[in-house]
Amino acid sequence: MRYASLLRRLGHRVSMPEELGNAPVDVLIALHARRSADGLQQFVVDHPSNPSVLVLTGTDVYPDISSDPVAQQSMELATRLVVLQPLAMDRLPPHIQDKTRVIYQSVPSPDHQTARSNSTFEVCVIGHLRDVKDPFRTALAVKLLPDNSTLHVTHAGEALTPDMKKKAQAENDTNPRYDWLGLVPRSRAMNILERSRLLVLSSLLEGGANVISEALAASVPIISSNIPGSVGILGADYPGYFPVEDTEALAQLLGQAEMDESFYQTLQNHCESRKHLIDPARELRCWSELLAELG
Repeated sequence: MRYASLLRRLGHRVSMPEELGNAPVDVLIALHARRSADGLQQFVVDHPSNPSVLVLTGTDVYPDISSDPVAQQSMELATRLVVLQPLAMDRLPPHIQDKTRVIYQSVPSPDHQTARSNSTFEVCVIGHLRDVKDPFRTALAVKLLPDNSTLHVTHAGEALTPDMKKKAQAENDTNPRYDWLGLVPRSRAMNILERSRLLVLSSLLEGGANVISEALAASVPIISSNIPGSVGILGADYPGYFPVEDTEALAQLLGQAEMDESFYQTLQNHCESRKHLIDPARELRCWSELLAELG
């Protein structure tokens, strides 16, 4: 739906059928190499002279494309590939890189500034509870903070398994610095993000997390696990990374951001310097240029 909206803004007619059938389609845009493999293959057979674009997402780049023959075949078939951040290009075979374009996911800036608490240093985690997100790392980290810390974590996201729900509820009941809200409407999730002092992304891997774009648009600094999907957006010199699954390092960064105004300002300034990457006009221009390449 997000990409359909972008393409319609460029003046194109867009349909999102569950099956392609014999519809008169000029260009196919497929999301995810493995999950869209059947549709992409059908399109190439039915429309051999028409171009196709394959957008590579998180589990495409890390790790499917290096091990999954179905994903690899999809990349070979597509006329063009799109990745969400430049470090993803390093994962592609050299002969495919030439037909690949980097298009950052854009987010418009909020219309107004959401008020932030003066008594609490609020940090948010936004994302469904899955193992690949390492969803409780922030909850564990805040237990290591000193007693005088006012840092509080608000976590919005649905538990996708009964076991994950049980863990989330137990953490919510026993950790006074942590509130798990479960599934919330997008508007509420964005309100939580906009009022927060920090967003924490603790994922084990990401192709290029949209929530980072959302935080940049809302001028909310980010603390992230040191993964290529985040480094590709925030830059290698960003000081807000911690090693994957390192609870103590995350706790240290959180405490420093809360207590050291200079460090917090450094995070904020750096994020502001990357904001131009997620400008909606930039993404529209990139898609316009890509479609122009395809005629």
